[in-house]
Amino acid sequence: MAGAVAARGASEPDEVGLDFARAWVEFPDPADEEQLFRCDLTWLTSRWNCIFGSGCEGIQAGRADDGCCTLGAHFSDEDDERRVAEHAARLTPDIWQFHEIGTTSGWIETDDDGERQTRRWKGSCIFQNRPGFGGGAGCSLHILALREGREPLETKPDVCWQLPVRRTYEWVDRPDDTQVLVVSIGEYDRRGWGPGGHDLHWWCTSARSAHGAGDPVYVSYRAELVELMGKEGYDRLVELCEERMAKELPLAPHPADPS
Repeated sequence: MAGAVAARGASEPDEVGLDFARAWVEFPDPADEEQLFRCDLTWLTSRWNCIFGSGCEGIQAGRADDGCCTLGAHFSDEDDERRVAEHAARLTPDIWQFHEIGTTSGWIETDDDGERQTRRWKGSCIFQNRPGFGGGAGCSLHILALREGREPLETKPDVCWQLPVRRTYEWVDRPDDTQVLVVSIGEYDRRGWGPGGHDLHWWCTSARSAHGAGDPVYVSYRAELVELMGKEGYDRLVELCEERMAKELPLAPHPADPS
């Protein structure tokens, strides 16, 4: 990351703006004729990668070690909470720093709107091991998955493994009085957090320091994209991304990517 900072100059801000040209592609879902995928190729072929613990500035000032774990994780539904609970039950003190407090007084809380989420403990998600912990810093549920040879998306709350990919749904009326469900796959930028997203101390998807990976997002996030789109949908996405990558000057590159 230090090289990337030096290359862009000390006075140049790390984050680029939210509004810039994007290249989108639409294609029918090969597994469901009533669905259409709309995918942001600018994002999916970008060189973003997670830099948690390696330059991440965190979403709250002064808490860089938390990354995006500061607020805890809201569950998407009861199934999400139930699945996480099944895996949390296998966590042991050697890989979960706050195992004792989590198992004795609970690891779930409700926010001001009554929504259930992982408990915040000492300023961040209770599942987040802090730097210096012998079992490893970072999400204990993520560590559990790697120890068991699983994909982390199996053990972590939905919002945690999906970020920073954003999936949205919209029923669209067509001129012939038919409808199609448009499933959009794109970048979870600051706006994805709602109005409060603009108040985050730092956010990675638009940060130059988080762009510079060897593999583009559609490759590095293969497991997550397969889960979000299905295998057939993902395979078609790969074909379209590779066509774009093969072009010498692809239309609308991500401005945070290295030149």
